[in-house]
Amino acid sequence: MEYITDIEAYHGTKKTAVTMGKFDGLHRGHQKLVDRIRSCASADCDSVLCAFDMHRESIMTNRERRERLDGKIDWLIDCPFTESLRNMEAEDFIRDILCGKLNAAHVVAGRDFVFGYNKRGSVEMLEKYAPQYGYTVEVVEKERYGDMIISSTCIRDALAQGDVRLAERLLGYPYELTGPVRYGKQLGRTLGFPTMNIEPEAQKLLPRYGVYACRVKIDGKWYNGVGNAGVKPTVADECRRLFEVYVYGYEGDAYGKEVTVRFCGFERPEVKFGSVEELREQVMKDMQYGIDFFRS
Repeated sequence: MEYITDIEAYHGTKKTAVTMGKFDGLHRGHQKLVDRIRSCASADCDSVLCAFDMHRESIMTNRERRERLDGKIDWLIDCPFTESLRNMEAEDFIRDILCGKLNAAHVVAGRDFVFGYNKRGSVEMLEKYAPQYGYTVEVVEKERYGDMIISSTCIRDALAQGDVRLAERLLGYPYELTGPVRYGKQLGRTLGFPTMNIEPEAQKLLPRYGVYACRVKIDGKWYNGVGNAGVKPTVADECRRLFEVYVYGYEGDAYGKEVTVRFCGFERPEVKFGSVEELREQVMKDMQYGIDFFRS
């Protein structure tokens, strides 16, 4: 897979099957679009996904999207949503970007896809100009989970409630974060339960602040764990977002290593305790929750 961070850097020479959007989370609905451009690809036609970066906390970072799509499509373009793109007239976007730059032969879009200045472009406009510019249009209907239409907004809502199990069903894969293990005050070690402070990427959306059963990947091996997402209000002097996790059965030194956390189940919201002793008592209960969660 070729990976670029600007449409202007695209240098493909073949016809393309293109899909465009924010693709925040690359959820099950997005995966339908990916499957369709893959099915259109051939020796003479590359599959191209253009993801517009909206500069907000995201369900999925650019790195995570790149890793999940690697080997599945020919081109991934992580494109900043610049003022130039924002102010471009819809027909100009079709002529200059979709066809002129990306050489589109097939355009795959969700039913609610909009583009161009003031979002004047739509799938109906794509269909209208298809004969003039020589591409075909395939409109993909929304994916559903029960009575729910799957969307990035629904997943954000689930994560805001700590419902990581629902988020997993909507995404089609577990919600995760990756980051380096940072030095902290080592309070957990003095209290008898050494923990790791994992710093998520700045643009990564954390689920509801609180305690989760989780799986933790260190040096390629998965461990069970229980950890707190948030800012550690009882002991921290700063509002730095961290995931502090106790990893069952791990005895190595993980400082500085990149580790991945997979959220499995929500126990309780983050709480500021009146004393370190109250915190210690609750952490012991949290650790038992993790044991019981994975045992069941």
